[in-house]
Amino acid sequence: MTSGVPAAPAAAATAAEHEARLVARAVAGDRTAFAALVQAHQGYLRKLLGRVCRGDQARADDLAQEAFVRAWRALPQFRGEARFRTWLTRLAYSALSAERPALPRVDDAPPDLGADSDFAPGADWRIDLDRAMSQLSEPQRHALLLCYGADLSHAEAAQVLGWPLGTVKTQLLRAKTKLRAQLQAWENTP
Repeated sequence: MTSGVPAAPAAAATAAEHEARLVARAVAGDRTAFAALVQAHQGYLRKLLGRVCRGDQARADDLAQEAFVRAWRALPQFRGEARFRTWLTRLAYSALSAERPALPRVDDAPPDLGADSDFAPGADWRIDLDRAMSQLSEPQRHALLLCYGADLSHAEAAQVLGWPLGTVKTQLLRAKTKLRAQLQAWENTP
């Protein structure tokens, strides 16, 4: 008979504890621990930045590398008030902001989600989704990518973007409304 305690929360707690130990060791200057953190988060960060950079993976890789360099330098200031992933995402957005002074701008075109989108069942869906995403403003797209693509909470996305929480929620609601209208034809598709 099982104890009735779900395994997933226990595994998540163990992973969070492991990451906290790695961060503490990295803060103390352990390069091996920092390398483990890079290994754990580089795929996520490269994929997110690839979407933000409209599929320009070379630029995304440069930004990810810059974020990790910034993380190594700023580790002594990491207080653990946010998840390491959230803090790292904020550093990546800071690197993007340094490159592009007016982030986010409403008049920029949205990214192409690409063929590796986690939720795209086929080529026609991806084409329609890309078209629908092109109708979003940059703030709407960033809120959507961070909350759904990066699986950050609204509060974490607000922290990454440097926006008030209400602004993230408003931009996310507007994005979902626009996407719903643009993708209405897919609603009853089997």
